[in-house]
Amino acid sequence: MNHSEGSFKGIRNADIYYQFWLPDGDVKAVLLIVHGLGEHSGRYMNFVNHFVPLGYAVYGFDHIGHGRSEGKREGIRRFSDYTETLTRYYKKVKESQHGEPIFLVGHSMGGLIVSHYLLEHRADFNGAIISAPVVKVSDTISKTTISLGKLLSVVAPQLGLLSLDVKAISRDPEVVKKYVDDPLVFHGKTPARLAAELLKAMLYVTAQTEKITIPFIVVQGGADTLVDPGGAQMLYDRAGSADKTIKIYDGLYHEVFNEPEHPQVLKDVEMWIAARI
Repeated sequence: MNHSEGSFKGIRNADIYYQFWLPDGDVKAVLLIVHGLGEHSGRYMNFVNHFVPLGYAVYGFDHIGHGRSEGKREGIRRFSDYTETLTRYYKKVKESQHGEPIFLVGHSMGGLIVSHYLLEHRADFNGAIISAPVVKVSDTISKTTISLGKLLSVVAPQLGLLSLDVKAISRDPEVVKKYVDDPLVFHGKTPARLAAELLKAMLYVTAQTEKITIPFIVVQGGADTLVDPGGAQMLYDRAGSADKTIKIYDGLYHEVFNEPEHPQVLKDVEMWIAARI
């Protein structure tokens, strides 16, 4: 496979890092990865190593304030910072290809970004793979906490509110260790502004889910404690797509592409994509 990297100008002229992997032969389809909160596009090598040898081109970029991209860590002004950057990168990807089908791949917060994006941009893609999407507001979050978070997002936008239980990302200790030791991963608490913007986006997607009409598959760990598995089911149930699939894997944690059973998960996704190109 062939690996390349570079940068482009994103929102507010920030340098946004991107990378892509191309197969040695013809490209069957393009898979555009939208990564999750605090991480970066380089954490998807299981996905890359599975699909590129099969003839797929895999593209990824680091969100503003993430990985190798510029910006305060997890610092955004509004949720559209993510979706507008995705639009710019999508245009670059489309220009570099030759009419091949393009599928969005979103994990966790990336699943929220993809779901939100498809409400308005569904005609641009042939389908989507959505992993453990953050689309459902947890029942354990009180209205008082939500109101406080909105206030803090205005008066103290960079104040850290939420921390991640790293042991919940995967049952593979090596995956957890690499995550903890990765200098490109943000290990601090999620800022108040970002938390408020994520909440707003989740409520918007929940209210508008029926506008998602393209083919998609949702993959979700049944033992995920970082994201409510009910969000994946809600997305599947409410979406307007005639062609939709959900796979809930009993016992798997949050990062199904990094679980010990990831070969089976990736095979399921492979078969789903292959049937739609």
